[in-house]
Amino acid sequence: MPNTLKGKTVAILATDGFEQSELLKPKLALEEAGAKIQVVSPAGKKIKGWDHKDWGKEIPVDVPLQSADAARYDALLLPGGVMNPDQLRMNPDAVRFVKQFFEQGKPVAAICHGPWMLVKTGELRGRTVTSWPSLKTDVQNAGGTWVDEEVIVSNGVVTSRKPDDIPAFNREMIALFSKGALKKGKPVQKVA
Repeated sequence: MPNTLKGKTVAILATDGFEQSELLKPKLALEEAGAKIQVVSPAGKKIKGWDHKDWGKEIPVDVPLQSADAARYDALLLPGGVMNPDQLRMNPDAVRFVKQFFEQGKPVAAICHGPWMLVKTGELRGRTVTSWPSLKTDVQNAGGTWVDEEVIVSNGVVTSRKPDDIPAFNREMIALFSKGALKKGKPVQKVA
């Protein structure tokens, strides 16, 4: 899908402990589709990934969370890993940043434990999502509908369960991000 996202800028919100494959593989797919990517983080100049059962690679932070503005981005990616979203959902600036994407009708993609941020923002009501199975009760308690599917697109949000789902996640994320902001009153619901 070369140039599908040309001219679009995507924020990836992450901190130490992000699941390496859930950030790096979608980031590469977005870049190959023509998007400009900026890693936003409350951490310092670098963040360290988690590679299944051990620490992984470090990647540079492009924009400190404190100075990040959702208005400068066309879409948001929330990678998983247990540590990463658990830390971010406790950070008021991170929650505010994610909530701004919803307020502006911009598409959001979250994989594995990434939907924890969606729970925290209160934006799951009326949406169907998937995630790592341990988030099922949290999603339901937040008013969302949880399903065990490879990938779900619901009202401007694409979600997947785990690293094995990344090919489907990338495909649907790029398709959603290429459509841009949601038109008010016209939610999109697709189950793949």
